[in-house]
Amino acid sequence: MTPDEIITKKDLEAFKQELFALLGANKPAELTWMKNADVRAMLGMANAKLQTLRVNGSLPFSKIGGTYFYKRADVEAMLENAQKKSPKVRSK
Repeated sequence: MTPDEIITKKDLEAFKQELFALLGANKPAELTWMKNADVRAMLGMANAKLQTLRVNGSLPFSKIGGTYFYKRADVEAMLENAQKKSPKVRSK
C-alpha cells in the first residue's frame, strides 16, 4: 500500500459531509431511522414502555438481527396523535 492510498480520518469526515449533502440531510441527527436508545432518549421512557408500544402496534418498527429501528416520522406522528387524543380537562 502506498501513502497516497491511505484514507485518513479527514478524508472520511469529508466523505460523510458529501454523503449527507447528497441525501439532503444537513446533520446526522436528521437521519430517518432511529435505534431503541435514540427513541427512549427522545421520549424519556424505559425500554419496557417502548416494548409495549411495539407490541400493541402504537409504534411501527423494523427489526434487523436483534436491533430495532424506528422511523423518525413514525415517532413524531405517534406524539402528535397522543396529543390530539388527550382528554379535555373539565372545570368544576
